[in-house]
Amino acid sequence: MKLFGISIIACCAVFVCTLFLNYNTDLIAIEGEITTEAGIAMYNAYVSMGKATVGVTGGCLVATSAIMLLFYVKNYIDTHGKELGILKALGYSNINIAKHFWVFGLSVLVGCALGFLVAFCYLPTFYEVQNAEELFPKFDVQFHPLLMFLLVGIPTIAFIVISVLYAYLKMKNPVLNLLREKREYKAKSRKADTNDAPFLKDLSSSTIKSKKVLAFFVAFSAFCFSAMVQMSLSMNELSRETFSWMILMIGLILAFMTLFLSLSSVVKGNTKTIAMMRVFGYEDSTCSRAILGAYRPISYIGFAIGTVYQYGLLKIMMTVVFADIENAPEYTFSIKAFVITLIAFIVIYELIMYLYSLSIRKLSIKSVMLE
Repeated sequence: MKLFGISIIACCAVFVCTLFLNYNTDLIAIEGEITTEAGIAMYNAYVSMGKATVGVTGGCLVATSAIMLLFYVKNYIDTHGKELGILKALGYSNINIAKHFWVFGLSVLVGCALGFLVAFCYLPTFYEVQNAEELFPKFDVQFHPLLMFLLVGIPTIAFIVISVLYAYLKMKNPVLNLLREKREYKAKSRKADTNDAPFLKDLSSSTIKSKKVLAFFVAFSAFCFSAMVQMSLSMNELSRETFSWMILMIGLILAFMTLFLSLSSVVKGNTKTIAMMRVFGYEDSTCSRAILGAYRPISYIGFAIGTVYQYGLLKIMMTVVFADIENAPEYTFSIKAFVITLIAFIVIYELIMYLYSLSIRKLSIKSVMLE
């Protein structure tokens, strides 16, 4: 399920990149046939928009996929330390063990291949939408093997290499540390305090510090929701409805996928802490606020960054990319879209947090302590 999240992110990245790169490649091929002034201006705008979209959106999603992949490789080694330690004790070298982590790259292969296939099936419709004003001569979708290799083959190879190398570095941990599942944490010494408030505050802080990658995923999910939903609502007035729906669907998929996976890891990674808190008499609502509530400010920071990001991106598109297009609509920040997105985010996010707080209540203290 966790690797499925990587596949979804890779699928979205390749889907967007395939649309714009394939279209740009075919459009550039007929550049000499465009003779009208309006057509030339639109040609330059579309080529620049394609490059910007691939660079910003594709780059962001690829970086997120890489971080998520490294996190799950590390998580697997941490949770299977005893088995890996036994293999090392039996004489298997670090590289012999690490090379089997190539299978983590299969999630990238599945996502990239699916994204390319879906995008290629959608390309005829995309071409028609792009040339709705008929400013360019009609041209058909062309299949480019090199583009498929760049978007499917290279990412798969790169992520397989990254998985193996990262696993090799993690496997350099001493055998005894692996057998004891000992993990290194850097923590500052604190004075003992019998007051509940400082303890709960320190617990929330240490929860985030010990899982910084999960904090990034929570912020990223809020970022995707904020940026994509506001962008889709704003683009109803700036572009075609097809683009709005495409952006909305990609944003919601990324937002919910990363949020569910990150919160599931938060709860699973803190089961023993929650169990001990319940043994000492803390209520389930207090455990939920201390563990899950620690990520609430981070999510709203991600929402704010997403708001600024979508405004800046659309402003650049309309004032720079489409500056030479006649009668191009002027973009201004949409208060209506912001309010609708914020209300929807608060309702959905708090509902998800409540559902995960229920999962905390269902944790069996006995089963946790027997692990």
